[in-house]
Amino acid sequence: MTTVYLGLGTNLGDRELNLRRATDEIERRIGKVTSLSSFYETAPWGFRSEHAFLNAALAVQTDLTPGEVLVRTQAIERELGRRSKSVGGVYSDRPIDIDILLYGDRLLTTDTLTLPHPGIAERLFVLRPLAEIAGEVTHPVLGVTIGELLRRAEAATDPLR
Repeated sequence: MTTVYLGLGTNLGDRELNLRRATDEIERRIGKVTSLSSFYETAPWGFRSEHAFLNAALAVQTDLTPGEVLVRTQAIERELGRRSKSVGGVYSDRPIDIDILLYGDRLLTTDTLTLPHPGIAERLFVLRPLAEIAGEVTHPVLGVTIGELLRRAEAATDPLR
């Protein structure tokens, strides 16, 4: 069994219901959800929208490969109403987004998946919920804990520091 950390986000429809439905489907199709963060309301990142996001992170125990987890999370996204993935840094409103953040301490780069997720260290909307449930987990590339990454990212955005 491997612990996989997933990031969840939604800014369309009943956002809390979207996160709960995604969590239920992850447990049904991927493995036992062992922790779920609080839900965090955040501004859109990387694009303009009048719709705020609700973000969360969860930990799931699985025997699936990273590729199998990706295929299943993408199927869940489609079934919950997502019509297209972000491509080339072009983001848009969406009913659900599920990102594989960490897959144990696995490092992987393919055409469709990079592990750990390359945006973790810069994105407060990812770090805050992830640090809540995995603050002591060490990022396998950066060699510091998720909690430390959050402290650094917050300090970098605080003009008084």
